[in-house]
Amino acid sequence: MSKGKKHSSIKALELMVLYVFLMLFLVVADQIVKRAIDFTMEYQSTIPVIDKFFSLYYVRNTGSAFSFLADKEWGITALTAISSVMGVLVIILMGVACKKQLKLLGFAFCLIASGAFGNLIDRVYWKYVIDYLRFDFGDYTFPIFNLADICAVVGTAILMGIIIFGAKYFDAFWGSSDKKSKKAKAKSVKIEEPEEKEEQAEAEETNGSFEASEEGSDEDFADEPEALPERAPVRSAQVSFRPGNLIEHDDED
Repeated sequence: MSKGKKHSSIKALELMVLYVFLMLFLVVADQIVKRAIDFTMEYQSTIPVIDKFFSLYYVRNTGSAFSFLADKEWGITALTAISSVMGVLVIILMGVACKKQLKLLGFAFCLIASGAFGNLIDRVYWKYVIDYLRFDFGDYTFPIFNLADICAVVGTAILMGIIIFGAKYFDAFWGSSDKKSKKAKAKSVKIEEPEEKEEQAEAEETNGSFEASEEGSDEDFADEPEALPERAPVRSAQVSFRPGNLIEHDDED
């Protein structure tokens, strides 16, 4: 293993350990507050903190965050199974984010996992979740929640923000790293180069054979003998001897 890879592995491990300790801290803090509420307050009792706005109100929620599915008998069983699967899955995703040094994404998964396990402990042990934070806005009362709900909602909000506004950051989580993409490009270039060289060699061979054929035709044409000029017909002379005279007869061809 090279020094660079070893250093990045150590950084990823340190980041994972940090987020695991943060998750444990948030889960323990959530459980301590819930136990304190359960021991010091009566069910459905109120302790005002800010008059007519914020108070501590002890309720038992058999649903999920903000009392979702609280009125369903099967809600607690379904939510327990969902929380278990989601908690394990989110921890795996957190590990991947730490490996790729995506700190903000890892932090978001850490918060989501903290919320999932914080309420999962209540559902498994008590068969309900203790909620205690109440906000009133005039006649409207916001659904009562707890610290685990805050972690889950904030983590989900960060994750959605990354998906919407930081697409490149989120793509780095699912996609391959820049080094891998560069290696793939280098390999493709190396594969293309021999093919281009072969094409160039074939083109050169084709051009060479064509030029050779042209030169051969020119030489053949140069070697052909020139046509001789036509000669005028030769007339033959017939000579006859007679006594005393020489008579010349012309015979036409």
